[in-house]
Amino acid sequence: MEPNTMASFDNEHRHSSFSAKICKVCGDEVKDGDNEQTFVACHVCAYPVCKPCYEYERSNGNKCCPQCNTLYKRHKGSPRIQGDDEENNGPDDSDDELNIKNRQDASSIHQNFAYGSENGDYNSKQQWRPNGQAFSTTGSVLGKEFEAERDSYTDAEWKERVDKWKARQEKRGLVTKGEQTKDQDNEDEEEDEYLDAEARQPLWRKVPISSSKISPYRIVIVLRLVILVFFFRFRILTPANDAYPLWLISVICEIWFALSWILDQFPKWFPINRETYLDRLSMRFEREGEKNKLAPVDVFVSTVDPLKEPPIITANTILSILAVDYPVNKVSCYVSDDGASMLLFDTLSETSEFARRWVPFCKKYNVEPRAPEFYFSEKIDYLKDKVQPTFVKDRRAMKREYEEFKVRINALVAKAQKKPEEGWVMQDGTPWPGNNTRDHPGMIQVYLGKEGAYDIDGNELPRLVYVSREKRPGYAHHKKAGAMNAMVRVSAVLTNAPFMLNLDCDHYINNSKAIRESMCFLMDPQLGKKLCYVQFPQRFDGIDHNDRYANRNIVFFDINMRGLDGIQGPVYVGTGCVFNRPALYGYEPPVSEKRKKMTCDCWPSWLCCCCGGGNRHHKSKSSDSKKKSGIKSLLSGLRKKKKSDTTKTNSYSRKRSTEAIFDLEDIEEGLEGYDELEKSSLMSQKNFEKRFGMSPVFIASTLMENGGLPEATNTSSLIKEAIHVISCGYEEKTEWGKEIGWIYGSVTEDILTGFRMHCRGWKSVYCMPKRPAFKGSAPINLSDRLHQVLRWALGSVEIFFSRHCPLWYAWGGKLKILERLAYINTIVYPFTSIPLLAYCTIPAVCLLTGKFIIPTINNFASIWFLALFLSIIATAILELRWSNVSINDLWRNEQFWVIGGVSAHLFAVFQGLLKVLFGVDTNFTVTSKGATDEADEFGDLYLFKWTTLLIPPTTLIILNMVGVVAGVSDAINNGYGGWGPLFGKLFFAFWVIVHLYPFLKGLMGRQNRTPTIVVLWSILLASIFSLVWVRIDPFLPKQTGPLLKQCGVDC
Repeated sequence: MEPNTMASFDNEHRHSSFSAKICKVCGDEVKDGDNEQTFVACHVCAYPVCKPCYEYERSNGNKCCPQCNTLYKRHKGSPRIQGDDEENNGPDDSDDELNIKNRQDASSIHQNFAYGSENGDYNSKQQWRPNGQAFSTTGSVLGKEFEAERDSYTDAEWKERVDKWKARQEKRGLVTKGEQTKDQDNEDEEEDEYLDAEARQPLWRKVPISSSKISPYRIVIVLRLVILVFFFRFRILTPANDAYPLWLISVICEIWFALSWILDQFPKWFPINRETYLDRLSMRFEREGEKNKLAPVDVFVSTVDPLKEPPIITANTILSILAVDYPVNKVSCYVSDDGASMLLFDTLSETSEFARRWVPFCKKYNVEPRAPEFYFSEKIDYLKDKVQPTFVKDRRAMKREYEEFKVRINALVAKAQKKPEEGWVMQDGTPWPGNNTRDHPGMIQVYLGKEGAYDIDGNELPRLVYVSREKRPGYAHHKKAGAMNAMVRVSAVLTNAPFMLNLDCDHYINNSKAIRESMCFLMDPQLGKKLCYVQFPQRFDGIDHNDRYANRNIVFFDINMRGLDGIQGPVYVGTGCVFNRPALYGYEPPVSEKRKKMTCDCWPSWLCCCCGGGNRHHKSKSSDSKKKSGIKSLLSGLRKKKKSDTTKTNSYSRKRSTEAIFDLEDIEEGLEGYDELEKSSLMSQKNFEKRFGMSPVFIASTLMENGGLPEATNTSSLIKEAIHVISCGYEEKTEWGKEIGWIYGSVTEDILTGFRMHCRGWKSVYCMPKRPAFKGSAPINLSDRLHQVLRWALGSVEIFFSRHCPLWYAWGGKLKILERLAYINTIVYPFTSIPLLAYCTIPAVCLLTGKFIIPTINNFASIWFLALFLSIIATAILELRWSNVSINDLWRNEQFWVIGGVSAHLFAVFQGLLKVLFGVDTNFTVTSKGATDEADEFGDLYLFKWTTLLIPPTTLIILNMVGVVAGVSDAINNGYGGWGPLFGKLFFAFWVIVHLYPFLKGLMGRQNRTPTIVVLWSILLASIFSLVWVRIDPFLPKQTGPLLKQCGVDC
């Protein structure tokens, strides 16, 4: 290259480096906050990095430039780190200016090499680095041209290109064997450097919705709000005088619908998507030759009734957990049996034995999903992407073994149908401790794990633990929330993983990398400490293709939850959620440290001391060190075991055990030597007891930021302590269920628990991997679906009447206003059933009476009606556009909103009022989870079960049909003039009938027949309304004036 060409090339590169405006790490603008000048982190290659990322890399990272690996020098105003005093890179400005002046020479060296690589002269010589170290520049991003060339290839394509070039050079005799070996060594160094640089990249990124999609959506929302204002102005100022009561009711209903729309719409103002990088997660925490640094995870599976929740479904969920793509020594599965069923106990024993064959099969052939029932029933080409010759043979053998496993489970279920008079007896002849499901001790059984059986290949399996908490008469057990809190304490004592995955017994892991997806957020050095949980969307199997009753709930999971993710995070929906353990303990998220002011670095140290700054810094530093040493002393105090007679310990407890195996005095011994202020920072003994209960082992676990168990603990002593923490009296006079764990007070404990975390300032994340992380079953039967919705709505009503109502709880706290609107919507929506029922009745009343809620309007007023309908349609279309939700899913959601609103939501409101006013409690009903019937996949869809929830919707359908017939008959009698006013009423009535059409199909069933009881109730109520109509306004016109009678005289 000619000198002038080389100079121009170097100047171009230097200009491009300095003119870079965007940080390559975080995407923010590269500016110095003090003088608004472009900040240059590295004076060797000028790689664009903003000042916060530069300071973070110096304090917590590798202290090197991501591009050229040059050690970062300290800039003026930046905090000092260890090693700054050893080098001559102090705060003097002369060093920075000198580096800026000399940067052109260093850049020229890099540009020479980039030019050479670009022309095929692959050079492997070592190059001098400013910090005195040598490094291989082969493959490094050294110039703008070379960077563009490298980025145009994938890693595999680039490596293949380099290998071909070497082969050509060797063939020509231009590369000797020694040089080739040297190149190979350089390649290894380059690969290590590349992997290090890649591992430092973010584990996830936020993907905002395109402005071309979201901006029109927001504009239409604002326009719709303006149109609503003018629409209500017209409705209120022009009453229907001949039907004033109907007009007043309709206006009140419409105002309520508008408020509900605002609560539902505006939390969707900032929808976002997120992407994760699993390869970077492995590069950062799973380096070859080093200890695996991925965080442990405890998985919770809850079940109550094995007859309503079939054991084969629970077994598949457990098998998918045991076969998850995660280090086996970092996964523990806890199964909560709140019904103390021996059937589930025996099922877990069979499942652990089958897992010894199933888990190695899944990992050997990388099958998905790893729940055998759903893997073998998939109607896909299972040979796709499989290259091992033994796969077909092993798959057939595994399928045969799974069928034998199902037969054994079915035999257990058949045996459990009839309970013996003397109660269940275990295999060793001892009575089953849970024969009385309401009065039994706590039970724990540990399967698999380090001390359990290995798989058939001799590899360790994840730990599997059976837990059944103690139950005694006279104690409040708090249903599912109490069971979840018991599992939190047991897991803290036995494994104490920093993260916990919560699954329902019918939700299996559909994506074996689901836990890794969540770790991309929870193990992020900046975001992870502020996250309370990572929520995954719920996806379902076994739903009919038309999704008649909106079981998939696509609109909520793909639209509402993505909108909340852009604010403070999605709500917790009860399953498919990975928790940060400290968030469940009632702690607040760590506060971001404020950057230190420049005066501490620029002014003399004696002046800082006079101002008190240095003293405060020293005091805080010493207190932090004493706090850490105090925690160490606290943990060391737990190693002193309580002297007691050693007895033979079984894996379950047959008698009530409420005594702790450690004394709380041991904790006080760990706090000796500190004054009262320092003791209060670590919590006093009484505060420990009041907050967490009388378990020193559990208390010690709460102080371990990264999880893990205290040293010198054995399994038998920990199981005894675990039995203690699930005793029914453990939570008395503690904050469990009030401030800690799952919050009590509602059957929908999930909404309440997530709400409390967000009020403390925690954030949550919505993770939607391409392959659904979890899949479950949903009730496709009409009656079961309505009962499920009834339970959800009843929980919302309970929260509404509690002290945790978002309308008045924690105002002035850390909950964002749009997030609060979303929570208000989750507890207010059942009350929409009252105006909805009235609004669906109005069309029939109008048709039967001949009245209408809207008076005769002029052309100008009709514009607002037309604009309102168009804005509703435009909002729906634009919402579908950015969310990629189908119009069929949106329509099914609208239909079931009406069906559930006039049935389940209405009953939930009245049941909630009865509970609050008169103390009438409603029993919790477990949703049935039926196993798949291959003979009739959607047989439950046509199964009819009588329930009072069916009466109101059926009555509305019949009433509106009768009204349509009456309205048409009236128009026929009145002639041509009667058809004009009829069209508005008919449109209104057909709107109700069309929305209730799926309900009508569900009533008809497969044989298109409706049960007699439903017909009788509906005819009775419809007849009552018909008689009222006849009394108010019959078909024949009323006669006014004097009553004329025939006089009998022939006139």
